[in-house]
Amino acid sequence: MKRVYVNEDWCLACHLCEYYCAAANSGAENMVKAFNADKKPIPRIKVEEGKRDKEGVNFAVQCRHCDAKPCVKGCITGALSVNDGVVSVDENRCVGCYTCVLSCPYGCIVIDGEGHRIQKCDLCVKNHSGEPACVQGCPNRAIVFEER
Repeated sequence: MKRVYVNEDWCLACHLCEYYCAAANSGAENMVKAFNADKKPIPRIKVEEGKRDKEGVNFAVQCRHCDAKPCVKGCITGALSVNDGVVSVDENRCVGCYTCVLSCPYGCIVIDGEGHRIQKCDLCVKNHSGEPACVQGCPNRAIVFEER
C-alpha cells in the first residue's frame, strides 16, 4: 500500500502542505474560497519545526495508516474503519470522545474547529485521484507518496 513519507532533510518548514491539505478537505472549489469562508479549514497534517540552526529537524506529521491501528481498535462507536489499508473516519458516527486521539502513538488525529469531532488524514481518497494534496503542494518534494 502506498503511504505518505517525509524526508526531514528536505523539509523547509514552509507549512504549504498544511494549506494544501486544509483546502483539499474543506469542500471548497479552490484554496482562495476555502480560506475566505467563515469556517476556516483545518489541516490534517502538521509541520513540527526543529531548531533554526543546523541541528534542527523539520518534519510533517500525518496519519501513518499503521499496521497496528490502535485508533480503530480504541474507537467506541466504530467511527474509524479500515478500507484498503486506509484508516477513514465516519464523521456522523463520531461522538467526540477522543479515545482515538489518546490511542494514536503519532499524535496524528486532530479535533475539528468546533471541538466536537475528529478529523484525520485519509490520503485524499475522496478529493482526487493520484497523490494526496500535501504531496502535490510540497515545493521541495520532501513529502512523497510511495510504497516502501
